[in-house]
Amino acid sequence: MTIREQTAEFEKNFLHKRACRSSQTKGRAVSEKEGEIRTAFQRDRDRIIHSKAFRRLKHKTQVLLAPQGDHYRTRLTHVLEVSQIARTISRALRLNEDLTEAVALGHDLGHTPFGHAGEAILREIHPGGFDHYKQSLRVVDFLEHNGQGLNLTHEVRNGIIRHSKGKGTILPEKKSDRADTLEGQVVRVSDIIAYVNHDLDDALRAEIIKKSDIPKRIKKLLGDTHAKRIDTMVKDFIYRSRETDLAVLRMSDEISEATYDLRDFLYKYFYESPKLITEFRKAKKILTDLYAYYHDHIEEVFRDIPKEKKLNRNRMVCDFIAGMTDRFALMTYERVFMPQQWKVL
Repeated sequence: MTIREQTAEFEKNFLHKRACRSSQTKGRAVSEKEGEIRTAFQRDRDRIIHSKAFRRLKHKTQVLLAPQGDHYRTRLTHVLEVSQIARTISRALRLNEDLTEAVALGHDLGHTPFGHAGEAILREIHPGGFDHYKQSLRVVDFLEHNGQGLNLTHEVRNGIIRHSKGKGTILPEKKSDRADTLEGQVVRVSDIIAYVNHDLDDALRAEIIKKSDIPKRIKKLLGDTHAKRIDTMVKDFIYRSRETDLAVLRMSDEISEATYDLRDFLYKYFYESPKLITEFRKAKKILTDLYAYYHDHIEEVFRDIPKEKKLNRNRMVCDFIAGMTDRFALMTYERVFMPQQWKVL
């Protein structure tokens, strides 16, 4: 028996009856021979970690555009926090941690430079719109590995495309809107637990919000510190889900309402604050100008791509800009649109 088979046997005997076992995967678009050591979900996780898109997350903004401080979140630290929370929940519920981790680490690979501001801009200027979760799937299916994609399992891909909620419900009532696996649903919940808490922490650090601004009801129900709030949400979700024997993953009404209240508070006083709106306008000009420039000078970046593959100019430019880091977008804008100093030879 190989180590992978031993792991599969452990999953069979230990995991909850509703968990997704690696031996039950619906497989990949292109079938592959199983390895001796790692399960299919472990291999997916490793492919994501070793991808170029994952490495670029370290220089992509979470909320604050191109922050100077070392302690503000980036898109990379965000997915790591989501992964940590999701694994804690999955272990407590006896779900598949490897699947959970793979979805968590891959869920934001399609995010743009300048955070959600960049996403909103591309949604406006790119024909057909733009959603980061759809772009994340496009990254793993088509863009990574020199255009061959990562060939991930159905369960990981499904978790990625179903993770996003925007201002929607934490977990949709409609089954078709939820991830097929409980592990994918755990990532969706962990995503909101992570971002409402670390975004509040960043807002306090940036002095856009003061502790005294946080509504008393939120502090009373969730806690008055970063750690207490996460602890409250995670424990509530675990214990309420266990009450249904995982037939339904859920938070209590009281804690879910407080979580929505915290999210609404952040939208009003942080995400849509005058300071961030001013920076949003700057980001909009940068990405709009870059999009128009590369649309008109497509050979500058895509000269190595055969003509027969240059069928959708807008799509190629959108993929290129969505993959940029904040600092690469700023550097490129300066190179393309700002006068350059003459070099004296």
